[in-house]
Amino acid sequence: MKTLEYGVLQTSKTPHITAAGRNPWRLCVAPMMDWTDRHCRYFHRLLTRHTLLYTEMVTTGALLHGDVARHLRFDAAEHPLALQLGGSEPADLALAARMGADWGYDEINLNCGCPSERVQRGAFGACLMREPDLVADCVKAMVDSVSIPVTVKHRIGLDHNENYGFVRDFVGTVAKAGCTVFIVHARNAWLKGLSPKENREIPPLRYDIALRLKHDFPRLTIVANGGLRDSSALQAQLQGLDGAMVGREAYHNPWWLAGWDAEFFGATPSTSSRETIEQAMVGYMEREAHEHGTHWSSIARHMLGLYNGLPGARHWRQQWSDHRLKHLPAREVAALAQRSFRPRDADIPALA
Repeated sequence: MKTLEYGVLQTSKTPHITAAGRNPWRLCVAPMMDWTDRHCRYFHRLLTRHTLLYTEMVTTGALLHGDVARHLRFDAAEHPLALQLGGSEPADLALAARMGADWGYDEINLNCGCPSERVQRGAFGACLMREPDLVADCVKAMVDSVSIPVTVKHRIGLDHNENYGFVRDFVGTVAKAGCTVFIVHARNAWLKGLSPKENREIPPLRYDIALRLKHDFPRLTIVANGGLRDSSALQAQLQGLDGAMVGREAYHNPWWLAGWDAEFFGATPSTSSRETIEQAMVGYMEREAHEHGTHWSSIARHMLGLYNGLPGARHWRQQWSDHRLKHLPAREVAALAQRSFRPRDADIPALA
């Protein structure tokens, strides 16, 4: 029996909740291409200790034929952390999953929800929902290769087919292969005629489908995703489901995450302020520059929403995103940003 860092016990490759009652999928930040890289995840982990974080989708080809370290490197502080894979060849996915497990990820997630044309050309993502037997083969290959949970993120239908039986049969088939956790993006994926952005906005949300899945498969862990923008929306999903996953809103309004541990996990409220989070990120920027040669601008872009909704936030954001300041050390830019944000506030912690 193996104890995972994010509070589940693993035996026979089936996750179990520990005696502490922690459900690792209760709250998650969604995998988002070009956004949830390791720098973004480090920032989010400063805000919430218990929320499960996900990588961007990494294709099997990128791992089997590319720079593995570039795709899989992460900071130990990011745990609990799941690796999302894109692919449709069982053998390749098994190898990629084993790489992820060896690198220390806590979960392997298979992408069956992305509708982009590039992903469709690779015959994976949302179009895999048309082939549940293939997805089951992929899941079984991964489950047989690793001792950490293998999960699936999917849509509730394809194009204009709103027949519940389609997604029910997909989940039922894949569950038989050993997947016990399904993250349900509660919209159809329209594979033709809509961009990925439009696919996150135009197909109607139908959370009731996720609830029906939970009713029909009570032993499975069902997590809702899509259009969740405030705490009341999260609470509503948690009334009938096992978890909720937040995407863009977590990125654009990251300070929301700072209250999650207390509100949803019963933890002691955080004493961190936006300013102390910013200081911690400056320290991270300096360490990344020293150890990996990473420029601070690659990191700062992920925290530009930190002061959203506060007077002066635009001025603060402008400093961190001003290309004319890129030659300055991160600590100097932080000082400029704070002075532009609250020029008369004497209580701001010193960044020098």
